Amino acid sequence: MKLTTRGHYSVKALLDLSLQQNNTPISVKEIALRQDIPIAYLEKLLIEMRRAGLVKSVRGAQGGYKLAKLPAQISIGQILESVGETIKPLPRYVPDNKQAEDWVTYSIWHRLDKKLSEALYNISLEDLYYDVRSWQAVVGEEASFVV
Repeated sequence: MKLTTRGHYSVKALLDLSLQQNNTPISVKEIALRQDIPIAYLEKLLIEMRRAGLVKSVRGAQGGYKLAKLPAQISIGQILESVGETIKPLPRYVPDNKQAEDWVTYSIWHRLDKKLSEALYNISLEDLYYDVRSWQAVVGEEASFVV
């Protein structure tokens, strides 16, 4: 599985939101600048994640986006799913009925797919948050956050 730009940017944006104090709304421009994501592209991703119930939009001068749930309640799998990211290694593959090694390969990939899905839905945004905070502590608090 290779995480596409779409999936990578989505995780970066939500991790950025999770690092904000008191879950205050953050503008798309602020997130885009910190994470080096094109603003127009980020806006589209945030709209998709809002539809999936992962973020809320707040209107007004102090508006922006904030998490709709606690970071512990948002999994990496949910984030990827919300923006149409697929984690299937062989999405439409059907093994050849006449070749045993084809079925063995398919069986291995099928098992790996199940384990990968399980892992992605068990890693929360909170887990990543603590990983980032630990990294920041090691390199110094003044380190800027970029995933």
